[in-house]
Amino acid sequence: MDHTPAAQRRLKAIHAHLTATATADDSPSHLESNTTAGEFFSEQGYSVVLPEKLQTGKWNVYRSVRSPLQLVTKFPNHPEIGTMHDNFVRSVDTFRDYKYLGTRVRVDGTVGEYKWMTYGEAGTARSAIGSGLIYYGIQKGSSIGLYFINRPEWLIVDHACSAYSFVSVPLYDTLGPDAVKYIVSHAVVQVIFCVPETLNLLLSYLSDIPTVRLIVVVGGMDDQIPSVPSSTGVQVITYSKLLNQGRSNLQPFCPPKPDDIATICYTSGTTGTPKGAILTHGNFIASVAGSTMDEKFGPSDVYISYLPLAHIYERANQVMTVHFGIAVGFYQGDSMKLMDDIAALRPTVFCSVPRLYNRIYAGITNAVKTSGGLKERLFNAAYNAKRQALLHGKNPSPMWDRLVFNKIKEKLGGRVRFMASGASPLSPDIMEFLKICFGCRVTEGYGMTESTCVISCIDEGDKLGGHVGSPNLACEIKLVDVPEMNYTSDDQPNPRGEICVRGPLVFRGYHKDEAQTRDVIDEDGWLHTGDIGTWLPGGRLKIIDRKKNIFKLAQGEYIAPEKIENVYAKCKFVAQCFVYGDSLNASLVAVVSVDHDNLKAWAASEGIMYNDLAQLCNDPKARAAVLAEMDAAGREAQLRGFEFVKAVTLVLEPFTLENGLLTPTFKVKRPQAKEYFAKAISDMYSELSRTDTSQKTL
Repeated sequence: MDHTPAAQRRLKAIHAHLTATATADDSPSHLESNTTAGEFFSEQGYSVVLPEKLQTGKWNVYRSVRSPLQLVTKFPNHPEIGTMHDNFVRSVDTFRDYKYLGTRVRVDGTVGEYKWMTYGEAGTARSAIGSGLIYYGIQKGSSIGLYFINRPEWLIVDHACSAYSFVSVPLYDTLGPDAVKYIVSHAVVQVIFCVPETLNLLLSYLSDIPTVRLIVVVGGMDDQIPSVPSSTGVQVITYSKLLNQGRSNLQPFCPPKPDDIATICYTSGTTGTPKGAILTHGNFIASVAGSTMDEKFGPSDVYISYLPLAHIYERANQVMTVHFGIAVGFYQGDSMKLMDDIAALRPTVFCSVPRLYNRIYAGITNAVKTSGGLKERLFNAAYNAKRQALLHGKNPSPMWDRLVFNKIKEKLGGRVRFMASGASPLSPDIMEFLKICFGCRVTEGYGMTESTCVISCIDEGDKLGGHVGSPNLACEIKLVDVPEMNYTSDDQPNPRGEICVRGPLVFRGYHKDEAQTRDVIDEDGWLHTGDIGTWLPGGRLKIIDRKKNIFKLAQGEYIAPEKIENVYAKCKFVAQCFVYGDSLNASLVAVVSVDHDNLKAWAASEGIMYNDLAQLCNDPKARAAVLAEMDAAGREAQLRGFEFVKAVTLVLEPFTLENGLLTPTFKVKRPQAKEYFAKAISDMYSELSRTDTSQKTL
């Protein structure tokens, strides 16, 4: 930190303006009015604004009002925790006999209750697995691949990596075998933990992954492990064998330092090969400490783990569960049975993505509509009464919960008291719906792998929806002008620009890729997210666009629309094409400027009569024919399932410079096209929500 006399004076002046009195409004802290305060920072409710001293321009840097003078790097009550190893050691000690990891046991082929492992038992298993790896000659600093979905062993192996200074590298199925091969060789993975189902796949391309020395089969039986020729130099053993060998040869911990690498987290990326984000122990501790500062969790809490552990959202949540001694129950591995697992586990903490919340919303509203008559009227009366009370900051009558909402709460087991949404934006009406139906704190966060998850989050007590809250206490945020998209800090009524983040939660860079690292982290340490944001009153951040034409669908998949448009441009009916998607919807739609001659020829061959081409464009048969052609082109180009367009609107008018839809280099102007075709886009999504089941399923 800057300790010059001038800096000391500035800090002293700021301290003089901070008082402990709370204001009457929803602001958690208060600055006394004083004419000189403005030079240091001005308060915006949930955020404070600091000037950044630059040679040119003016930048307002936002921090949480709860920690304006210093970014959080550690848990304030536990400054001794510097790494994920320290975090787990303390919890094994503090919560030794409390439940930690739970799975549902099968009795006679049917799934029964949850069976639990305590923090103490998990600590013992962690020491055995780590010692087992050392027994097989794996050196500290080696990369360990985890190639299976959420289950207790995933976390035990991860804790073993932390305790013995290995680097965990999640591998996940959706990437496909080529990406797995790429990551294994790129990160020099020496050990892979997998399940029996993926073992044969791994063995089939052993020669492509020469860095691997040991494969550990989780849930496999010793007598069913295939023998691998010794010439490969690879040993295959079961998890239970590794556990026993480690137990018989226990080794002391080899603890990491906060700056040591904890994991290399590969992101799917939109184009080319996956990028490996290097995250340190200090990154995780800072991020989780900063984002949970005001949360009161404890060992009586229960969390359901089903979001992929290969993604940063669930990884960060697991650092949180350990810190607070929360019990973690795993789903069976089948998203279609998730609601059944939730009913059995009865979680108190529920973290999810908009897609599942949308599904819960659709399920409840559908049930209400079909119940009809009196039940529907009762639900609407209860909903409106509770909504009005919440809007006016009053406590709603408990009668409504007894009559209506307790039955709905039972859908998530009846005990949920904290709900979080992340990965893509949750629509404000669904957030309000969840608050009313489940009667608990509902928050939404924004983050990315490169920021070790949470960049910002909606504060406790904030009644406004449609934004992503104030900065994590472990980072500061500024918006940087993007003149080519007409976003600037001078925009009225609110400044707009690319969201940039700095602080102890920002990643180290991309593994073996300095060029891409320099693309996202500038010389002053700011991480450029590629998202366009605006500040709402109260110092709340709202995301409004993507800097590059890349966007996320509701399930979190990244889409590069130009690539898809280039595929569809090969179709005979398609003169020009605009592919659209957003993070509130699960699928893509397209507006196609048709090739007039080919459309006429098709109509003649089908014997379809029409007055003019505009009428033909609106004919469902014509739309279906064009979509079928586009699907064929998509299959030929091997587009992934979510890259296929699910609905199409046909237009006669070409996209041109004159109508403002093309740039001088003949690229589609996306924001303008989105506005120009707003009605068509909205009509296609309405149609899809009625007909396409994939819009509704998780």
